[in-house]
Amino acid sequence: MKSHHMMKLMIGFYIVLFFGYLFGPLIIMSITAFNSSDFPRVSPWDCFTLEWFPELRQDRFLVEGFQNSLVIGAGVIALAVPIGLAGALLLTQLGRRARSGFYTLMISPILVPGVVLGISTIIFWRRMGEMIGVPGEDNFLYEGIFMTILGQSTFISAFTMLVFVARLQRFDPAQEEAALDLGATKPQAFRKVLLPFLKPAIGSAAVLAFLASFENYNTTVFTILQDKTLTTVLASKVRYGIDPSISALAVLIVSLTLVAAFVYEVLRRREQKEAREIEARARAAERLEMQEVAQGEGGEDGPARSAAEIRAELPAASGKGFTLQAHHLAIVLALIAVAGIAKLMLTDDVYAATACKEEIRQEKLERQQELLEKQRQLMQERQQQEQGEKAPRSGDYQSIFDPGNLQGDGEEGSDAEQAPEAPATSDGQSSNDGKDYQSIFDPGNLQSEEGN
Repeated sequence: MKSHHMMKLMIGFYIVLFFGYLFGPLIIMSITAFNSSDFPRVSPWDCFTLEWFPELRQDRFLVEGFQNSLVIGAGVIALAVPIGLAGALLLTQLGRRARSGFYTLMISPILVPGVVLGISTIIFWRRMGEMIGVPGEDNFLYEGIFMTILGQSTFISAFTMLVFVARLQRFDPAQEEAALDLGATKPQAFRKVLLPFLKPAIGSAAVLAFLASFENYNTTVFTILQDKTLTTVLASKVRYGIDPSISALAVLIVSLTLVAAFVYEVLRRREQKEAREIEARARAAERLEMQEVAQGEGGEDGPARSAAEIRAELPAASGKGFTLQAHHLAIVLALIAVAGIAKLMLTDDVYAATACKEEIRQEKLERQQELLEKQRQLMQERQQQEQGEKAPRSGDYQSIFDPGNLQGDGEEGSDAEQAPEAPATSDGQSSNDGKDYQSIFDPGNLQSEEGN
């Protein structure tokens, strides 16, 4: 029992750690979009504000990069999705040996580094322009957005092909054969049978292609040339310094993604429920038909159930009741979210926390004044301490480099000069305790030598 409880705790801790590692940086970056600080940070928190969202549309390079990214994403969808669909259809029609080789050929661009794809795209299309006689800047093939669409489509089409292959593995070829037997042409069978079956895969492949194009940097940084995309603009901002407007952009992207995912999930569940209801009604109708046949033949022993009883077991038709209300609720929530994002982006009348920022500014000024005052006091104390160390100290032991030592020696010499001389003896020599030892610097020594 304890081991089972410990295992549940470990699994829960691992799940929390996993999702914290996965979404932690994104959550922290989203929080910084609502801080009034000039640098993205969570602590210390200054003021809650929404002013960084209108700042996005004031950045000309960011707006231009975003528009170019949308154009490139649409172009990649238009080019990569048909290529992936054609590759998947061809892959399902080939034999086993040819299938493996073709699959390797189609999937190989994913394994090539984006830098190599970008450089090779530039070289190829520049040479193509020279071959058709349009070299240099007049080469319409040597254009940033055009080459970026082609360069990204080379590997994104492989991703879309994998999506279509996964969907086609669940397709029953007998449906297409039945359509052909009923007189439909191959284009009609493709349009009426296969294409509706591939509709979810087409939507998934389009979303995947757009997101892969929107966030790509390695290939785009080479093929975009003098133009800009959102990723290249963000990279330059990170290199030269960022502000919380980048965090605000992240909040908008994440919010739109979550809204789209929520609406898609609601619609998917609605379609699944409708499919289950249709299947249940078909089974019930089939059972009703079989019972009516049995009643007509009279082959059953017991009394047959009435048609009214069987129809009562049929599920209610979809599109009414709670399912429709949930669908409408999802649409309303999506519209509210989009309207809120549009208001943040397109209007300047947002909560800017002017009073709070003024209080924070005053607090910072007061804190700076306190720090300056403390620093000034420390400087004064240090100067007083240095002056105290330079003052002479009373005592017998002093520094040998102290200039006052010379003054002290001079005073001692003057005291020695003022001291009374020793009384001279009768022979003209001074008495030195009965000894003949005198100072060699005494001027009287020369007079005594002349007298001798």
